[in-house]
Amino acid sequence: MSGDVSALQLVLSGDPGLFAIVRLSLMVSLSAVAFAALIGVPLGAFLALTRFPGREAAIVVLNALMGLPPVVVGLAIFLMLSRSGPLGSWGLLFTPQAMIIAQTVLVAPIIAALARQTIEDLWVEYREELAAMNIGPAGRVATLIWDARFSLVTALLAGFGRAAAEVGAIMIVGGNIDGFTRTMTTAIALETSKGDLPLAVGLGIVLILIVIAINGLAWGARRAGERIAG
Repeated sequence: MSGDVSALQLVLSGDPGLFAIVRLSLMVSLSAVAFAALIGVPLGAFLALTRFPGREAAIVVLNALMGLPPVVVGLAIFLMLSRSGPLGSWGLLFTPQAMIIAQTVLVAPIIAALARQTIEDLWVEYREELAAMNIGPAGRVATLIWDARFSLVTALLAGFGRAAAEVGAIMIVGGNIDGFTRTMTTAIALETSKGDLPLAVGLGIVLILIVIAINGLAWGARRAGERIAG
């Protein structure tokens, strides 16, 4: 009980160490989702609207990538960014930038797969209308993305939820360095192993509140889309 009280005190008092970790976590996750959206939404739209040999195989691979093991992604990026790796000269290993790269790789397939399904469903519904209006490929993509904006927001929030809960990949490429690359999930793992339960529980409380807020936003986006469609 005393540990729970101490954890609440850390949260309610605005403990600088705790909220520094929260700020870094949000910065890394939001940046990763932004980059993943820039990759995933166009890729999803391309797969939804384009027919080419091997398309079905590409969709199967994309769906499989949604379940990428985080530690494998972390290991691959670690090898690429290490001194002996092809990108070692960039000096990104054990930095927040490396963590953003890892989370982007994990989140992009989720956003791309959800965007593809959403846009393809709309394409089936509006194909004849768009063809009758003689709208070109770029116009079709823009129209369908705009019409699917609420569903795509839900996809982005799903990606953010995956990024915010990630621990394996970012621990490998970030190194869990205190005050530099320590996020909520990696700090919870470390502090629990050290026996510093108040900080671990406090970070857990904040993380749960963030997850609840994400789900609330996703639900609100779906409801808004339903009201507009209706």
